[in-house]
Amino acid sequence: MSVADEQETGSQGRADTPIHRYNSEMAQRIELHWQKRWAEEGTYNTPNPTGAMAEGFDDTRPKLYVMDMFPYPSGSGLHVGHPLGYIGTDVYSRYKTMNGANVLHPMGFDAFGLPAEQYAVQTGQHPRVTTEDNIANMRRQMERLGLGFDWRRSVATTDVAYYRWTQWIFLQLFDAWFDPEANVARPTSTLIDQFESGERVPELDGAPVYWSDLDPAEKRRVVDGYRLVYLDDAMVNWCPALGTVLANEEVTADGRSDRGNFPVVKVPLKQWKMRITSFADRLLADLDLLDWPEPIKVMQRNWIGRSTGARVIFAVEGAEPIEVYTTRPDTLFGATFMVVAPEYDRLAELVTPEQRGAVEAYRAEVSGVGEMDRLASSRRKTGVFTGTFAINPVNGAQIPVFVADYVLAGYGTGAIMAVPGHDSRDFEFARTFDLPIVCVVDPPLDWFVSQGLAPSAEPAEWAASYDGPGRAMGSANAEVSLDGLTTDDAKARIIEWLERVGAGRGSVAYKLRDWLFSRQRYWGEPIPVVYDSAGQVYAVPLDQLPVELPELTNYQPEVSEDPASRTVPQPPLARARDWVNVSLDLGDGLKIYQRETNTMPQWAGSCWYYLRYLDPLNETALVDPAVEKYWMAPGGVDLYVGGVEHAVLHLLYSRFWHKALFDLGHVSTPEPFQRLFNQGYVLAAAFVDSRGLYVPAESVVESPDGTYSYEGATVTREYGKMGKSLKNSVTPDEMYDSYGADTLRLYEMFSGPLDQSRPWETEAVVGVYRFLQRVWRLLIDEETGSSRVAPPGSSSSSLSSSSSLSSLSSLDDDARGELHRTIEAVRDGMETMRFNVSIARLMELTTVLTHASSASSSPGGAGGAFVAREGAEALVLMLAPLAPHICEELWSRLGHSTSVTRASFPVADPAWTRLSRVTIPVQVKGKLRGTIDVEADVADAELEAAARAEPKVAGYLADGTWRAIVVTGRLVNFVPAAP
Repeated sequence: MSVADEQETGSQGRADTPIHRYNSEMAQRIELHWQKRWAEEGTYNTPNPTGAMAEGFDDTRPKLYVMDMFPYPSGSGLHVGHPLGYIGTDVYSRYKTMNGANVLHPMGFDAFGLPAEQYAVQTGQHPRVTTEDNIANMRRQMERLGLGFDWRRSVATTDVAYYRWTQWIFLQLFDAWFDPEANVARPTSTLIDQFESGERVPELDGAPVYWSDLDPAEKRRVVDGYRLVYLDDAMVNWCPALGTVLANEEVTADGRSDRGNFPVVKVPLKQWKMRITSFADRLLADLDLLDWPEPIKVMQRNWIGRSTGARVIFAVEGAEPIEVYTTRPDTLFGATFMVVAPEYDRLAELVTPEQRGAVEAYRAEVSGVGEMDRLASSRRKTGVFTGTFAINPVNGAQIPVFVADYVLAGYGTGAIMAVPGHDSRDFEFARTFDLPIVCVVDPPLDWFVSQGLAPSAEPAEWAASYDGPGRAMGSANAEVSLDGLTTDDAKARIIEWLERVGAGRGSVAYKLRDWLFSRQRYWGEPIPVVYDSAGQVYAVPLDQLPVELPELTNYQPEVSEDPASRTVPQPPLARARDWVNVSLDLGDGLKIYQRETNTMPQWAGSCWYYLRYLDPLNETALVDPAVEKYWMAPGGVDLYVGGVEHAVLHLLYSRFWHKALFDLGHVSTPEPFQRLFNQGYVLAAAFVDSRGLYVPAESVVESPDGTYSYEGATVTREYGKMGKSLKNSVTPDEMYDSYGADTLRLYEMFSGPLDQSRPWETEAVVGVYRFLQRVWRLLIDEETGSSRVAPPGSSSSSLSSSSSLSSLSSLDDDARGELHRTIEAVRDGMETMRFNVSIARLMELTTVLTHASSASSSPGGAGGAFVAREGAEALVLMLAPLAPHICEELWSRLGHSTSVTRASFPVADPAWTRLSRVTIPVQVKGKLRGTIDVEADVADAELEAAARAEPKVAGYLADGTWRAIVVTGRLVNFVPAAP
């Protein structure tokens, strides 16, 4: 049944408007009708090979798993920029379904997050109520857009049934260790087996011990030191105003929270961490397995930051030696001072009594500076002398040890050897503190020229350091000489010497740090561990999952009035005393334990949601192995679409968890996402007032002179990513009301290639709206609502891949050729996700069919033009993935009882895609001078002859001798012949 069958007699809109015209009112009726029918019939329900969702499974259809990065359910809902990727994947999924694939295209919600908790603090409304209301609104907006998701599979990370399995994964990692020899994660039981057999020697407090000599508590401590999830004392980013620890990525360059812009300070705190660094080499190497944009791979490689170098030991009088990591051990002879980070764990023992006050004051001064700001090359170098000297192992020189914030505790060892002659930051520091600068790498002559220096210039005359490679100089002692060696050879020789004399060793380092996993928040997954009275940690038994969040009435963290406070309060969960204190029998009788009161970060739930989509009703396993293997083989999710802003963290954390689950036998592929596609952004005009604040774009008035004002005051226009922060959002609901969902879908796909950003122009939406009206008018009589398409008996009504269109007579040869060339082009656009190209060709085809219909008489002698069925059906089928509602309606009115979603996408007949004649441009010395019309299969010699005979070209060839460069079937270019 179509909308036409339900439509009441009467006019739409104005009295002079044809009753059956496609307008916004008609569009909404059509869209709501078909969305209701899709839901009732389960049109987009995708079957599994086995289990509760196996009904309708057909093992002859190839599988395709398509995913979008799921959204956070914001209170403001979707704006028209959000669904750009969703529409793209929906078009692609519909196209692949029409080509016979069993397509899984699910959607869910990344629902834990700080905004809902902050709203709960302000209003007292439980975060779950806020979150579920927001999810309902966003789902309504998505359904109204006609997105063909299998909503049976939808998940929200806040669902208890979902985070039960997030907690289960946490415990799998907690009960695993990383075997460096095998380069895989394994259950801790295999580690204990190695200790018991003597294959591996355990260490306790840094010293080797006999496993059999340890008591049970000591054995647990040993194993805890190997777990993939572990507790660690760490310097963390503490935000007093938010009452929580922030990841480095959540802190701005100027040391403030990215949410709320509150001050952030560094404090020591015992935190849960995950040993992602153990997987660093695999995370790097396996990027080569993935069909990802190269810039994303580069970003991941840079974030992991693998480097090779050496660890060098510097003796310190009266203290333990300082070990540094350097990528340039060849410059060791040029080290004239050392620097340690303000958070260096052994700083206290290096500071002399005379310098203690200055060092403490300096640490307090820089504690609020963010890491990005500390590393900024433009920032003035600051620091304080510790009062201590170290010994350079290659020359015995005493060199001063400073504390300075341009060194980070998290990279290398937290201490560096400073070589100011060959490191720009060390050079600036040395100039600031009048420290020696020594040249130990001979710069090339062009460097001196670029610096305006004579090659004999001393380092004291340099304006900058020379940081590149070169021949070593001034780098020799009685046992080793690097002089004259290239940088690589000098590195190898000095590392060999360091290892021989016990002053260091070759080493690999990473910028990547272990994942800080604790958050001092309420609205997050409870961490499923407990502590005994001695502080020993234990996993909650698997049969007691999920550990659910307790009900609270006060979600407020104990925030500090002092923005620089280093006092870390108890998390909100600590208030739930009846929940915190729990009686458990963990194998040695019933005892009272204390639950963990930190929660997981928001990243946790998004690390694995692609797996739960596969088998969301399974209550006994994360995912049925047969279902997982069917959808994930051979390399993971077939197509994953999302923004470039998730290039590092979400993707890196997901890859880490997936690799651990792969090692432990829970998944069948080493990577989660085989193909990654980054959609562009939707940009829109934003307006800034005299204070530099953004004002609501919808309330800005444009004057005739091109200026803009808000509430009478002049504002400045700029362009930026559409969103809440720039106050330039346009909701999809506005577009549904004004034009319909199909128009919005078509506009977003037509406004540019999917992987590029594009401006939003509400005024331009009318262009694709009119195109849909043209399609409607072509196929439907606006006055009567009857079909203008030839009845089924006049030509084939099937355009499946098994049908040949070559024998049909409804279109003339020219129109049929254009039809098949359009099919070919549209298919290419769909396959490559250049949907704008496909739409452009469909617009051209509509014009061709309109012209073809004008020369025909309507069936039955009713008068007027009619449209050949082969062209009409092909047009509807090709347009269906892009504008599914109107195409469902048209397909139904063409006499089909089944959904257009299940129809076969047209396939071009090669016999009709070839042009009989082509127009060839003719150039003279690269400039266009004329064109010639020739047979498409013309030989090169005939093509050249025709080009020479073209009157507009012949005049240019009258003088001299000209040689023809012929590009077969495409171009002729005449150039002067060689003498």
